[in-house]
Amino acid sequence: MAHLNINERYDFQQWILDDFEKLNGFRRRNQKEHYEPRLAMDVDLLWTFLLTTQEKTMAKLVKKLSQDTILNIINQEIIKNGLLFSLKQGIYLENEKLDLMYRTPATSFNEKANKLFSLNIFSVMEEVNYENEDRIDLVVFLNGLALFAIELKYNPNGQTVEDAIKQLKGRNPKNRLFQFDSGVLASFAVDTQEVFVTTQLKRQDTYFLPFNIGKGEGIDLGAGNPHNDEGPDTVYLWQEVLTKEGIFQLIERFIFLKVDEKNPKKKDIIFPRYQQRRAVTRVLDDMKGNHTESNYLIQHSAGSGKTMTIAWLAHSLVSLHDNNNKAVVDTVLIVTDRIVVDRQLQDAVRAISHQSGVIKVMDDKSTSTDLADALASNTKIIATTIHKFAQINKSNWMTAGDTKDKKYAVLIDEAHSSTTGSYMSAVSQVLTETDVDNGTIEELQEVSVGDAIEQEIARTGKQDNISIIAFTATPKATTLQLFGSTCSDGIGREPFDVYSMKQAIEEGFILDILNNYVTYETYYKLNKAIEDDPELKSTVAKRKIAKFVELSDENINGKVEIIMDHFITHDIMAEIGGNGKAMIVTSGREAAVKYEQALTRYFKEHHITSIGTIVAFSGKVEVDGVEYLEPAMNRFREEVLKDKFDSEDYQVLIVANKYQTGFDQPKLVAMYVDKKLNSVAAVQTLSRLNRIVKGYNKKTFILDFKNSYEDINKAFAPYYRATILSDTISPSDIFELDKKIGDLNILDMEIVHEFNQYLYQEKRSSREKQKMTALLNKGYEQVQKFDEKEQLKIKRTIRGFLRVYTFLIQATAYQNEVLHEKFNYLQSLVKMIDVRLGGDDFTIADKIVVDYMKHKQTGVFRVAEMPAENSLKLNKPSISDITENQEKKLSEIIDEINEQLNLNIDDAIGVTGAVAIRELMKKNEKLRESVKVNSREDFRFTFDDEIDNALTDGYMQNQDFFGVLLNNGSFKKRIAQVFVDDVYKSLQDK
Repeated sequence: MAHLNINERYDFQQWILDDFEKLNGFRRRNQKEHYEPRLAMDVDLLWTFLLTTQEKTMAKLVKKLSQDTILNIINQEIIKNGLLFSLKQGIYLENEKLDLMYRTPATSFNEKANKLFSLNIFSVMEEVNYENEDRIDLVVFLNGLALFAIELKYNPNGQTVEDAIKQLKGRNPKNRLFQFDSGVLASFAVDTQEVFVTTQLKRQDTYFLPFNIGKGEGIDLGAGNPHNDEGPDTVYLWQEVLTKEGIFQLIERFIFLKVDEKNPKKKDIIFPRYQQRRAVTRVLDDMKGNHTESNYLIQHSAGSGKTMTIAWLAHSLVSLHDNNNKAVVDTVLIVTDRIVVDRQLQDAVRAISHQSGVIKVMDDKSTSTDLADALASNTKIIATTIHKFAQINKSNWMTAGDTKDKKYAVLIDEAHSSTTGSYMSAVSQVLTETDVDNGTIEELQEVSVGDAIEQEIARTGKQDNISIIAFTATPKATTLQLFGSTCSDGIGREPFDVYSMKQAIEEGFILDILNNYVTYETYYKLNKAIEDDPELKSTVAKRKIAKFVELSDENINGKVEIIMDHFITHDIMAEIGGNGKAMIVTSGREAAVKYEQALTRYFKEHHITSIGTIVAFSGKVEVDGVEYLEPAMNRFREEVLKDKFDSEDYQVLIVANKYQTGFDQPKLVAMYVDKKLNSVAAVQTLSRLNRIVKGYNKKTFILDFKNSYEDINKAFAPYYRATILSDTISPSDIFELDKKIGDLNILDMEIVHEFNQYLYQEKRSSREKQKMTALLNKGYEQVQKFDEKEQLKIKRTIRGFLRVYTFLIQATAYQNEVLHEKFNYLQSLVKMIDVRLGGDDFTIADKIVVDYMKHKQTGVFRVAEMPAENSLKLNKPSISDITENQEKKLSEIIDEINEQLNLNIDDAIGVTGAVAIRELMKKNEKLRESVKVNSREDFRFTFDDEIDNALTDGYMQNQDFFGVLLNNGSFKKRIAQVFVDDVYKSLQDK
């Protein structure tokens, strides 16, 4: 019988050695002859390198010192300062500097630097006997200094990377080869399928990181490595990463020593994970050839080390040159949403650079003028908040210096939250403004208004001198449109680089928080508390009833009972070594106050003193005639809330639209959700729980009163793997909106044009400003000719136009002077239209009573199953007419709400769902043909036949709403009655 006769040492190891030698150009060295265990050096190669590259210095030294003495001093300096520092900065002995390596030259101009770089010597040894009889499979050297240790295992022989990890944990960490900071920079555990890496051996406490590419594509993207038809799946380690170029990239751009501020003795060597190195390298390679022509979207999950990826990319970009030796960018800006720029980010950039002054931080004390000055200076890296860009146009930017001819890379952290509106326009405008000092301001005064509009349109779109690299774990459709790369099918958009949530979970960097999920539903019955039966507007009354029930003491007290029963029964506080914490997500500020009050009562009634609560909301809110503010309720300032919650004094955080994104608290293990969460908001909010805690087997718990488990799964699905945008926005999307603006018959284009003539003047006199006001008043007079309901429709139409147009010109750099003039005029006109329809100035609390209320558990879910769908669609704003609210008696409204709740329908679906049904019917070809040959009465029959088809088409848009209609004949019939006339008339007009 034949057997696979492949040996780990004599086959797998030899394959790798052959590649190091033949593909990478490394010298293959014999450890018995050349390795000195006491120094962890190949002494002969180090000595050769020093003599060849620094002949004069070495001549001086060898006159005074023996070879052994010089080598011992080098060894002591490395132990004292660290190997990485010594490689980058060199070492000193006898007042002479010795370089231990020569860096990659930024350009090809410096012949000496290029020649010295070529004299670096890479080598590899096998079976390195480092102590007694202990051996390490492979060691990689640079100029005779040990850089990386590799432990190999061959899977077909019954051993895996886990055995390699176990073996490395057994190595002596005090041996010179493995000494932290002075021995090898990293140790790799490798088999034919996976790679893991560590920068510090600490026996059983050694922490290994996966260094894998990721396996699969699209919906299958997860942990591991792609299959290699030609050999081991792990060949990328020695054929791509541990090449000459790859090693220098690691040393110069990635690996650095991180020192704990609070405890300087605590140090870590930071080594990139594969996806961090890949994302940085891919962007650099692309920009080297294309400069700032493109934008980039990096979709990296929480737990991916995004902060470090940004720091590494920023540091690398400032020294990036193209093939013609020209700098690709002049300045790198790191832009975050946080008011105080992430300190970790700043420290990382400084640590990588080994020098101060490389990064300038715009903190909360900095002004937009400070930012303008920094942009005009030669500062290489600037870290700031996106808000300062919005402010800078109001400052004296024109005197700050010339930015137009500079090239910028703008790195945006968490791109989803601020990149689809005026903030991003502000970023582009600041970086392309023209300087007053170079004489071009006089030319600006001479160009036509049309030219000025064209320039403004160009500035708000993609700029030639600005490349935006956006980082987010949860890209919205608009984010993909603005920054994504065109898919191979030429239709959709996709991220430039992906590290999926699925891969992060499978690699153990974040937790799968959907694996322990409990859902509840609230049932109640309403009745009138008054004898009369007033007529109220349906939408307004529904909203008021929902709020009344939501904030009733009976509702919140009942939920607090369930929450605390779960909190105590599952012993949440005992998690993570007695540090477990919980978050209650409420629907708003008033609800947050009510929850805090209800919990206080609960603790008092049950004599509980061990649980502390904090409430978090912005601004102030009035509840039962009393005004509440967050600091007053907590009895401390908002700035210290995070630290307070981290302490042992507080276990429960009650939030209202705050701390649901960007809040990193690993001690959070439970979340109680009393708020409807959709799409990105669901992912971001629930992901507050997903942080791991080293040393603990953290479990998470979610108890949800408002969302179905199916809906939450659907919200996570697009972000679980690579997120794809299935459609894109184009100029055609604005044409329909422009037609609707025209149909309003409120604009006189002569007035619009005259308004823009004044708008684009460099300076305007008081008289001219008055004239502009008069021109706006003329437009407003046209609007006032309509009744209030029509004015409200006009306002919605204008807002839809402004929203789509703003996004369009950013996403496509679309240029149309006439449309832009309308945009400018309507931006001001819409602010004048102040319509408040009557009918909502009534109270509901004295008109209804809650007969009974019950909170019932509806599901317990242990294993998440993600749908295969991973694409998004652009939510292009609709500005269709909204039908007039039907007047309904209070008793009818109450019956309808109770019916919806029994059918598990969200009470907020009314207008959106209704308009969607109507629009689907208007596009129906059979109905279009029916209108041509039938009266309105006969048309009804065709309409009734086709409504199910329309509802089926709409099902994927809103499964809750359309699913109920498909299964409920009476509700479906009522909807049809509402729209039949509207659809008939609309199709008749076409």
